[in-house]
Amino acid sequence: MPFLGTGVYKNPAAVLIGAPYDATSTYRAGSAHAPASIRWASESVETFSPFQQRDLTDLAISDSGDLDLAGCSPEAMVERVRARVAATSGLPVVIGGDHAVTFGAVAALAERHPDLGVIVLDAHLDLLDEYEGAHWSHATVLRRISDRLGPERCAVLGARSGTRDEWAAAASLAAVARTGDLPPAARAAMRDRPIYLSVDIDAFDPSIAPGTGNPEPLGISIGEFASLLGVLAEHRIVGCDLVEVSPPCDPSGRTSILAAWLLREMLLAFVHPGDTRTE
Repeated sequence: MPFLGTGVYKNPAAVLIGAPYDATSTYRAGSAHAPASIRWASESVETFSPFQQRDLTDLAISDSGDLDLAGCSPEAMVERVRARVAATSGLPVVIGGDHAVTFGAVAALAERHPDLGVIVLDAHLDLLDEYEGAHWSHATVLRRISDRLGPERCAVLGARSGTRDEWAAAASLAAVARTGDLPPAARAAMRDRPIYLSVDIDAFDPSIAPGTGNPEPLGISIGEFASLLGVLAEHRIVGCDLVEVSPPCDPSGRTSILAAWLLREMLLAFVHPGDTRTE
């Protein structure tokens, strides 16, 4: 089942890429089921956004299906995601999967955009150098990204969990905020950069998004996210993802429905009005 409002286009403006992988998950796994669950949930969401007054059916968006990541080591998974994103000409939109999938997408886009900046929405800092002996993990993803790009090109919003050492390391990032607002200094740092946006569903309060592996209280609201999209729409977004939805942790399905809604709003904000479909 393809994501809502997507079609088959020769030169799509955006391409959805499923990354069903949760081998680095801790506490509660299940995010490997997210791409299928979010596509299913998208059938409950309209293609038209009354907030943006735009419709997915007016845009050339394709769903390329899922990568085959079964049995992959984290290193092999990162390389498969990197290769798939590198081969995508339109805006790559990755549907995870645990947060480790993000590094593959960032690595591909950093090759294409040497001045790439990254904004992450996440309850956790993910700045550990390793977790339980693992170099590649959902708990180390921002550390790996900042090692690659430089911490001054990375910002994390919605952060409210991390070790003492992680919070000390976070001082070198472009911005760290508990809310979903992009601080003025970070706006200035990202102003002229191409940006990759990574949205971990646990950035949201678990009262509205319980279906995730590591829920954390005092999360951001949907309204904060909508306001952030308005800010980011003024920047140059060259890729994005939504990760860490764990459908087995939410039998109600409301986390997958929220994820589908978030993806709709991201696509409508980042795919330009002139990028109309070319069947």
